[in-house]
Amino acid sequence: MTSLRGRFTFYLALLLVACVSLAVFLSLTLKSWPLVLPLVVLATFAGLLVLVRSFFAPLDATLQALSSGVTSFRDHDYSVTIASRRDDELGALVESYNALARVLREERFGLFQRELLLDTVIQSSAVAVLIVNANGAIVFCNTEARELLDPGKKHSPLGENLVALSARRSATLSGALEAGKDGLFSLAEWEEPEVFHLTCRHFSLNAQVHQLFLLKKMTREIARKEVETWKKVIRVITHEMNNSLAPIRSLISSAQKISASGVGTEKLEEIYASIGNRAAHLQSFIEQYAQFARLPKPRVRKVEWAPFISQLRRLVEFELAEDLPGETAEFDPVQVEQVLINLIKNAAESGSPSADINLRVMQSSAELLLAVEDRGSGMNPEQMQLALLPFYSTKRSGTGLGLPLCREIIEAHGGTLNLFNRQDGGMAATCKIPLGSSAGSA
Repeated sequence: MTSLRGRFTFYLALLLVACVSLAVFLSLTLKSWPLVLPLVVLATFAGLLVLVRSFFAPLDATLQALSSGVTSFRDHDYSVTIASRRDDELGALVESYNALARVLREERFGLFQRELLLDTVIQSSAVAVLIVNANGAIVFCNTEARELLDPGKKHSPLGENLVALSARRSATLSGALEAGKDGLFSLAEWEEPEVFHLTCRHFSLNAQVHQLFLLKKMTREIARKEVETWKKVIRVITHEMNNSLAPIRSLISSAQKISASGVGTEKLEEIYASIGNRAAHLQSFIEQYAQFARLPKPRVRKVEWAPFISQLRRLVEFELAEDLPGETAEFDPVQVEQVLINLIKNAAESGSPSADINLRVMQSSAELLLAVEDRGSGMNPEQMQLALLPFYSTKRSGTGLGLPLCREIIEAHGGTLNLFNRQDGGMAATCKIPLGSSAGSA
């Protein structure tokens, strides 16, 4: 490849040689330097003009083409290519431009194909997808969303206000979209009541804030889960009742035989005691289910920490991880005490020594944090996911209602219950309860 500088130097040297040769020829022919010198200068100047024009005209045309091509890139047009047979630096630049244009065309085609695939998936999805701009106007919606907002209508809802459009369909739907909070809501006023799960997210598009709404019908899934839950409840209750009734039936049969024969009557008292124990166990089991099903509304009041902890110490063994807060807190002491008893008993049953079971109480003006920490066996990821679900238990004799009851109590206070494994072994259960107006309105 010849460089531009080398090519220009070659042409200039060739021009100088030609001018010197012309000067020598004219001097020998005319034999008069005053006449030869102007002719040589004129010929040199004309040669320079021809050289500059022939050298820079193609260069200027190529640079103009490159400038136009780069401008087309800015307008997202990658179809412009430049034809050039130059073997210098400018030719290499043109080849690089053409290669870049080819790569951008391929990437744009691939992006178009991916966008087409994504649009096909979104349009055929059973989840209603809506995107609104900062003014609340709809800028995107799929087929499911159009059917949800305006069933049977063929015109596009793009550009319309989402809240106003949904209000014509359902006040409940409009209220849920306007609130913009994740969760379940039911449209009971429809001919066929439906339960939806709403997901809301904010994101930036073209330097403007937009909001994404995802609405999924949950009616069938919830109904299926309800059936599964009832089946599991029936299995658990049947199993527990059989475990108590079968021994009771056997013990009664033995007592009847002893009474009829009159032999071994001294065993009747032991048999009756066993029957009483099994009946008491069955009664306790049923009471736990009844308590879970009829959890009363929290009776929130101010609680002094010192007497509350003293009462708790008489029921279970634990250590305080730090000093108690000096100010009072507002919650239902009976229900929160039940939560802590369950969590501390679980910690003890996990194999943790009593000295390693710590209760941590932290309080601010807005939130109360109760944490029960242990050094037991902890839980694997699968157990962690299922631990707060009713009727799930890792213990053979467990009912699977202890942790779900704790969660129900904390959520009734407007708070949250979380479980996680500790770094050096063991588990921690944290209860966060909002204080003030949040707790009173829970």
